[in-house]
Amino acid sequence: MKSISIFKTTTAIFSVFLITLFANLSVHANNNASAATANKTIVEIATSEKDFSILTEALVKADLVDALNQSGELTVFAPTNKAFNNLFNELGVDGISDLTKKQLTPILLNHVLKGKVMASDVKTGEVPTLNEKSSLDIKKSKDGVMINKSSNVIKTDISASNGVIHVIDAVLVPSKAKKSSSSSNGSC
Repeated sequence: MKSISIFKTTTAIFSVFLITLFANLSVHANNNASAATANKTIVEIATSEKDFSILTEALVKADLVDALNQSGELTVFAPTNKAFNNLFNELGVDGISDLTKKQLTPILLNHVLKGKVMASDVKTGEVPTLNEKSSLDIKKSKDGVMINKSSNVIKTDISASNGVIHVIDAVLVPSKAKKSSSSSNGSC
């Protein structure tokens, strides 16, 4: 009977040890992942993530890769592939190949802010973008952050050597581009 009690106690102690060990390994792995992305530029992070493949294709076509690879601090609201596919459906196009550099550039610049804005620094209000003809309407609430009443921030604070990335669930099309797209049969 006493040996069963010792076995249960030993098993419980060993279980606590394993849980503690795996918890520490998980925290260590997450810290290493953050440190690993902090050494990459915004473009290097985007090209290494499969859910940003359409964004990467758009950056290449719009000739913005070098601009987002430079030193200096930027904040990028990065739409997922699903966000781009939703936009393509809305515009009636098959993909990036149906859009021109002239159409893509203002849309992509609409996702970039000067300076590094971490999630904890976000405030409700209008924010200028690198698209000088457009700004973003940011609304911060207890439910999260919404941009232009259409896009939710779904992941925050992916640190890069030249700024930060926040992942969003919709492409931020400038209002002027939205109006012209609806009147020009599917072009952006």
